[in-house]
Amino acid sequence: MTEKKRLFGPDSVSWRVIGHPASLVGGMRALLIQALHPLAMAGVAQHSNYLEDPMGRLQRTAGYVSKVTFGSLEEAEAAAAVVRGVHRHVHGTDPVTGQHYSASDPATMVWVHCVEIHSFLAAYRAYGLPLSRADQDRYLAEQVDAAELLGVPRARVPDSVASYREYFASVLPELRTSPDAEAAIAFVRRPSLPKLPPPARLLLGPAFRVMGDAATGLVPSTLRPLAGLPPSGPRELPSRVAIAAASNAMAAASQVPGLRYAVEEPIARTLGTKTRRARAAA
Repeated sequence: MTEKKRLFGPDSVSWRVIGHPASLVGGMRALLIQALHPLAMAGVAQHSNYLEDPMGRLQRTAGYVSKVTFGSLEEAEAAAAVVRGVHRHVHGTDPVTGQHYSASDPATMVWVHCVEIHSFLAAYRAYGLPLSRADQDRYLAEQVDAAELLGVPRARVPDSVASYREYFASVLPELRTSPDAEAAIAFVRRPSLPKLPPPARLLLGPAFRVMGDAATGLVPSTLRPLAGLPPSGPRELPSRVAIAAASNAMAAASQVPGLRYAVEEPIARTLGTKTRRARAAA
């Protein structure tokens, strides 16, 4: 049987980082930081119903990341084509700066990409396993392909820890808070799941609140005042310890053939993503 072409393979650092359960916290951390860019936030506020249907938004985002990271090249390209089509309709005027915004603008796409990819890495480093500097650079370089899939010019995408630091420093003067950003940050810190039935809310609500605390703990100190967050401190420690213990236990269990499906299937069903078994077959 001929192996299907993929954007990334099982030996990639991307599979290791994004395939770890801590990536869920990374995704929430990304939302906290992405909200601070007024043009990116305006697009979300004016063209998304994430506050009314957070699980739907989470499933769509997780599904896209799963297809690009673990799926065949055909699946990744098809998913990216859908996102590019959506982006063509996301444009308008940002009420904070008065500037025109567009989801297809390369600068905005680079911001969204970099925050998301860096957040997965930050969560893996904090709540996952040790990762060498060389592997961190390799992971960021791999993800240039994912950005290019959406139409971002390769030359604009950072590809190492050092270039990410330079990029974030260059964007810092553009960041600011706004009512929409404050609403998004408050939602991530204390998420509500209004469209879920009461039993599911009782089950998932506390878990998402713990993940929100853990994601908040990963926001850099330079951005915390801008985001209206208190300095990182002991109050976040219980959530951080719980996430580290739970995510690594799940990651370890998923390496055991007899337990793998039982661990991965509930998460995959909730997020609409692929289990490891499905990844290997794709």
